[in-house]
Amino acid sequence: MTGHLSRRDVMRGAVLLGVGTATGGLSLAGAAPALAVESPTIASCATWGARNPSSPLNVISSSPDKILIHHTASANVSDTSLSYAYSFARTVQGWHMDGNGWADSGQHFTISRGGHVMEGRHNSLSRLRAGSGMVVGAHCPGQNDKAIGIENEGTYTSATPPAVLYNKLVQFCAYICEQYNIAPTRIYGHRDYVATACPGDVLYAKLPQLRSDVAAALGGTTPPAFSVVVDNITAGRFTASANWLTSSYSAERYGADYRYANPQAISDAAYYKANIPAEGNYRIEAWYPGIAGYNTATPYVVLAKGGNQTVIVDQSTGGGAWKTLGTFTLTAGDKDVVGVSRWSSATGYVIADAVRITRV
Repeated sequence: MTGHLSRRDVMRGAVLLGVGTATGGLSLAGAAPALAVESPTIASCATWGARNPSSPLNVISSSPDKILIHHTASANVSDTSLSYAYSFARTVQGWHMDGNGWADSGQHFTISRGGHVMEGRHNSLSRLRAGSGMVVGAHCPGQNDKAIGIENEGTYTSATPPAVLYNKLVQFCAYICEQYNIAPTRIYGHRDYVATACPGDVLYAKLPQLRSDVAAALGGTTPPAFSVVVDNITAGRFTASANWLTSSYSAERYGADYRYANPQAISDAAYYKANIPAEGNYRIEAWYPGIAGYNTATPYVVLAKGGNQTVIVDQSTGGGAWKTLGTFTLTAGDKDVVGVSRWSSATGYVIADAVRITRV
């Protein structure tokens, strides 16, 4: 019976396939699988001195389908030693167990500012080495049984991650992608799934480059993905008149706050700007707090290649998550891509919070 070869199988056999064709035949019998990515050194929980979990952890048979990037929001220390990295891992576990009341470290793995990779939650390393199954984490609600969470030591709101950390992140993500057959395009930031500043504006802005670098490390030909979130506080990317006021009332907001305005039949839209790298198809998503009394017919206007396209959204419900507006053909350039219009037939505030633009 002929089985279907996954991308992981093909990658591992790539070197051997080359040898077989060069000698006029194909022979894989008895040969060890070839890894496209060298396995990084990963310190187990036992190695860095982790405490035992306070309660049993849930290990499931299904494998993760994505990677989520975090930062620890801790000090950007200068100590890059291995001993400090181990000490920091114990500190993080203390935050999560003693401060958050979790059974163990919430994330699956941690990378220190010195580029040292450590297992975070017990059983994460054994499942990764096996390339099958995962331990349920506590790093992102809704994604704990679907995504491998990687904490990067430091705060990257305005600072850039050290080169040694970033380079190790590339290698480690490539290794995870190969082990679990995850496409490099499925590397996301924590803020893509919940309203948070994590992993910091600077590190989040590097995710398209991270996806590209991971694809290159895997030797693949996957084109660099493009995904960007524009919040109402993103400097130089969001514009609105003084009629759009600011609120932090709803906990379902994306980031620190959001903008709101009364509906009125005037041209006074709030606009989100993005630098579209190339003409193509892009998925547009909106984030807003859904509160009863907010506008039930808010117009989102996408400035697409074939002309403006309007999508009506009920902002009185379904908030606190990404809502897909559709897939649109966009032309290349640094320009306004999405507008939120006040020209609504319904009553209640229209909301401009955040949008996400992803190439598909």
